[in-house]
Amino acid sequence: MPTPPADGYTISDDPDRLDLDMIHGYLARESYWAQGVPRETVARAIQHSLPFGVYRDGAQVGFARVISDRATYAYLEDVFILPAHRGRGLSKWLVATILAHPELQGLRRWALATRDAHGLYRQFGFETVSKPQNRMERP
Repeated sequence: MPTPPADGYTISDDPDRLDLDMIHGYLARESYWAQGVPRETVARAIQHSLPFGVYRDGAQVGFARVISDRATYAYLEDVFILPAHRGRGLSKWLVATILAHPELQGLRRWALATRDAHGLYRQFGFETVSKPQNRMERP
């Protein structure tokens, strides 16, 4: 696991440690990508993903999850650090930790969507989709 950028922070992929109320609260009220998402939807999404929590003194302060078959493809989703803990390199540490996870090695492709964090993800090799004409979605 990559070295933490600040003292007192830990990252865990143990779903039993997650604070669903905090995660849902941030996604439903603070994120631009999941405004109003029901708590049950967040719980089900986490259940079917590989989740990561960032913690300080036992309290969860960040989150991300990966949707993957753990063989060929992974989609990075719902990445956030609570505002009071930003500016400490936690997002970089979280992404580095996720990319180093043993169950996510050897994949052919990683994907994500972002409106405002391109600079963060470019540091880890993510690029703008080279052939958007090959991509489709069903909104």
